[in-house]
Amino acid sequence: MSTPTHGAVRRPVAVLAASLVLVLVLVGCGGGAVATSDQRPGTTTVNGGAGASPEPAPRVALSVAPQQLPGLGSKTWAKVPPKTRQALVVTGRGKNSSTSTAVLYERTASGWQAGTTWPAHNALRGWTGHHRAGDLRSPIGVYALTDAGGLRPDPGTSLPYDQSGDFRIGGTGFEGEPLAGSFDYVIAINYNRRAGTTPLDWTRPLGAGRGGGVWLHVDHDGPTQACVSLRKGHMKELLRALDPDSDPVVVMGYAAALRR
Repeated sequence: MSTPTHGAVRRPVAVLAASLVLVLVLVGCGGGAVATSDQRPGTTTVNGGAGASPEPAPRVALSVAPQQLPGLGSKTWAKVPPKTRQALVVTGRGKNSSTSTAVLYERTASGWQAGTTWPAHNALRGWTGHHRAGDLRSPIGVYALTDAGGLRPDPGTSLPYDQSGDFRIGGTGFEGEPLAGSFDYVIAINYNRRAGTTPLDWTRPLGAGRGGGVWLHVDHDGPTQACVSLRKGHMKELLRALDPDSDPVVVMGYAAALRR
């Protein structure tokens, strides 16, 4: 860059001006180091003149959506259909625990985006990879979510919804808690059932001995027999969020099993 002289200018003034320009270029607007175009990518030159060692540029934390559902090992992940764009991941605290958490993930162009983490319950005795009727364990696996229903009117779901008085339930749970209202809203988990039918359909393709009637339903503040339960407000949110065109599934089991 040249500086107009506007007549006779003494040489020391010109030298001083050039020195000031050099200092400004080296310091930069914020008073820090300035990277030049001939440096290696990812390095900056610190003030100190010739011979200064390049230092790595500070890392910028980026939020990148994962391409695979978090917490799943290769075997579990392989069971998630490639076309699935919604997955409710229910993670149990332990093999014999009845306490879980649930997160609805949505697959986007940039990867899987997680929703809010919801508290949940599963079966009294925890989890099993080979569920049988009456074992009081929830089945581990990946299951489609295609059908819903309940005692209460449809809260606005896109899933087929069967409102029926047959979802009425009474009595008490394992911890003495009332069960009334547990089936106000339910979503059938496609374990040992016929997809495309009401959750009340008792067809058992694997046989009655392998259990059935495994649902997502309203939490009654205690363990279930085999189902997964969420608070009523969260069940309504889930029902409204699920989209049949996204081929939704539930991925369920205790954490160590899901990591396989």
